[in-house]
Amino acid sequence: MSACGLAFARRHASAKRQGKRTPEGSRPVKITLLPSSFGADARQHLTSYLVNGSVAIDAGSLGLYQTPAEQAAVRHVFVSHTHLDHWATLPVFLINVFDMGGAPVTLHASEIVLESLRQDVFNGRVWPKFLEMTHEGRRFVNVNTIAAGQTVQVEGLRITLVAVDHVVPTLGFILEDNAAAVVIPSDTAATTEIWQRADLTPNLKAVFLEATLPNNLAGLADVTKHLTPAGFVKEMQKVSRPVTFFAVHLSARAKDQVAAELLAHRLPNLKIADFGKAYEF
Repeated sequence: MSACGLAFARRHASAKRQGKRTPEGSRPVKITLLPSSFGADARQHLTSYLVNGSVAIDAGSLGLYQTPAEQAAVRHVFVSHTHLDHWATLPVFLINVFDMGGAPVTLHASEIVLESLRQDVFNGRVWPKFLEMTHEGRRFVNVNTIAAGQTVQVEGLRITLVAVDHVVPTLGFILEDNAAAVVIPSDTAATTEIWQRADLTPNLKAVFLEATLPNNLAGLADVTKHLTPAGFVKEMQKVSRPVTFFAVHLSARAKDQVAAELLAHRLPNLKIADFGKAYEF
């Protein structure tokens, strides 16, 4: 048995001893790319993933999702980096959840992201200072500072944080339970470490990877540190196992061209992610 297989077998046996869910009896990991536009020709402007109904990766459109009661089921929000499309509705979300009562949500972000949110958003001018405020003894939000290399355990998930290659410091995410693992690299150009870690992760099922700009804008993609369809396929080749890659973050203005260039490769494990669809792994 390989080292990875032996590690997983030990972890599986430990889960049985502790009475935790095992792959045979576990619920699937459920991931939804939340919509951020309306109408028949939906396009992605903002980024948020809902995981098992209770964890969010990024908060671009999270505050627009369903009703405040359904938003209140989200207990943990991870923000990958400082760019607006990854936290745009976080202020609205925090109000919605606070108004529902109950325990405050926990915001997980790097020191750089938290500093930006405090100085540029929750500063008393643009929005109230929610990261420090309390009301009638209740905090608006709990804050947890995270960094690359850490693994955070929340809601039955192990979430490992990995630095990727973007124009600002950005964290990618490897999400695991005892049955499945999914990788969400967030915004990135060509990168290495997250794929090395992914290859060592037992039960890797899927990757949600960005493909922002069409191939004819490769120069712009290099400057902004995003991927084109050609770059996307090269990143796929860095994972040695045949997992499904879902393309996300397609530029709204070039969605059709980017999608066509991706699908032209005719790779059976390459799919364009649908908004609002719950993918189960």
